[in-house]
Amino acid sequence: MKKVVLGFSGGLDTSYCVKYLTEDKGYEVHSIIVNTGGFGEDELMEIEAHAYRLGVKSHTTVDAVKGYYNRIIKYLVFGNVLKNNTYPLSVSAERLIQALHIAEHVKQSEADAVAHGSTGAGNDQVRFDMVFHIMIPGVEIITPIRDLKLSREEEIAYLKSKDVKMNFERAAYSINKGLWGTSVGGKETISSKGMLPEEAWPTQVSESGSKEVSLSFEKGELTKVDGKEFSHPAEAIQYLQLIAGPYGIGRDIHVGDTIIGIKGRVGFEAAAPMIIIKAHHALEKHVLTKWQLNWKDTIANFYGNWLHEGQILDPVMRDIEAFMQSSQQNVTGDVYVQLQPYRFQITGIESKFDLMNSRFGKYGEMNTGWAGEDVRGFSKIFGNQTAIYYSVKNESEGK
Repeated sequence: MKKVVLGFSGGLDTSYCVKYLTEDKGYEVHSIIVNTGGFGEDELMEIEAHAYRLGVKSHTTVDAVKGYYNRIIKYLVFGNVLKNNTYPLSVSAERLIQALHIAEHVKQSEADAVAHGSTGAGNDQVRFDMVFHIMIPGVEIITPIRDLKLSREEEIAYLKSKDVKMNFERAAYSINKGLWGTSVGGKETISSKGMLPEEAWPTQVSESGSKEVSLSFEKGELTKVDGKEFSHPAEAIQYLQLIAGPYGIGRDIHVGDTIIGIKGRVGFEAAAPMIIIKAHHALEKHVLTKWQLNWKDTIANFYGNWLHEGQILDPVMRDIEAFMQSSQQNVTGDVYVQLQPYRFQITGIESKFDLMNSRFGKYGEMNTGWAGEDVRGFSKIFGNQTAIYYSVKNESEGK
């Protein structure tokens, strides 16, 4: 009997994979769930029990929350990365950490094959396959949902025929929850028009009015929320999500280009990630120089796109991470944010590294570091080459 390691979430697709691989194909299935911050202890215990009910030989739970932050999320914050200026790469980043841990588990268990529940129409299949090809070359990759071209309705019918007990109504929506946001896919996202109904969002809106929160950053990393200190930034992210999520902040639908060349839509809610990225960016605009900001934006845009396409193991990513880490030396201070239902606003920052310092002048009002004659000379020199260009151009044209 061949041994296969299955990346398992307990949802519809991976539940189908267990039954299909064990009962129809005769594999010895060893499931593994990589928790990236989307599951509580009770949920993880229920997922483990569900896996054994389905027929797995063994089940492993990996706590990857802090490692996920250390390996990927902190660089998404440093780069203020939003795919197409909209999406904080919630699932894109999460899948890569999951793939890396699954590959390590395959090595340790000396399995004959590895399996995942990706369909043939999305990005995840490429992300998982690519990491597996690099980290565990030669190991067979099994993808039942993709290979059999199954619809969700067909999966549900199959599992019902096997007397599997699940919440099939909830399975109408594909929900992936993690530290850096939650994606939601359903019938409303498979066409170019439509918004998810209120009941489809995992976090319901229960807060009204407004609330100010302060975010404290140390060298680009979130360390405190409203003065409450955390031992690790992942804990600060989770705490902020508890505060901001009930306001309905960070809900949107992302439209983007997939790795496989088609357009796709996905709903997401990411209150903490959106607030953190915007707050961090506001602080950077005060403490970094013009060209630090310029080059960081350019490099971070590439980093986000390459990560989205699954290229976490490309060595160029380490080079970019080193640049972004260096850029954060002075990104320390407090950012003040006003929360309101469905929106938020950055109201200001305080930092000892703030370059908007009245000692050097007040924009539009007064200066202390130069005189009018300095500006006259500077303006002439600054435009000198362009002035020469037009002088030569006019002479050549007989003007």
